[in-house]
Amino acid sequence: MISIQIHPTAVVDEGCQIGNGTKIWHFSHIMTKAVIGNNCNIGQNVVVSPEVVLGNNVKVQNNVSIYTGVLCEDDVFLGPSCVFTNVVNPRSFISRKEEYKQTLVKKGASIGANATIICGCTIGEYAMIGAGAVVTKDVAPYALIVGNPGQQIGWISQSGYRLDFDSNGIAVCEESGEKYRFQDGKVHRME
Repeated sequence: MISIQIHPTAVVDEGCQIGNGTKIWHFSHIMTKAVIGNNCNIGQNVVVSPEVVLGNNVKVQNNVSIYTGVLCEDDVFLGPSCVFTNVVNPRSFISRKEEYKQTLVKKGASIGANATIICGCTIGEYAMIGAGAVVTKDVAPYALIVGNPGQQIGWISQSGYRLDFDSNGIAVCEESGEKYRFQDGKVHRME
């Protein structure tokens, strides 16, 4: 049995795909051809534009705008009032719908409150974008990004804790105990 919860004030256009267990809250608008996976939570006053794809278990907090061209993989967190763009040089008097750029948010990444993601960027697996950051370029997996323009200030575990690497390039997450290796400028979770 399919169980989807849609608040009476939400608008869901025809032609959307919404997965089992997903909840859509007050005053949100899911536009035609949007695809939302299983067990997602779409907060209050969220806009999901046509052809946006959200994977399974995506959490979208209140007042988020997700524009055409955005693809979020599974387990992504979008903090309150974060926003995505989809045109590099918008003008109200010039239609640039054929120029939308794709933005990819990879599995497990988190974007903080009021962050802005400039179109055409890829945010790597389990990266964390700090509140208010402005992302203007690709972000490496497990990277911690803050500021305007966004700058990397460290590395983060899958559980969301800072990683401090020892002289051998090994770090341990303080919550999960998982080990990570820093090698050739990249972070990898050790099995």
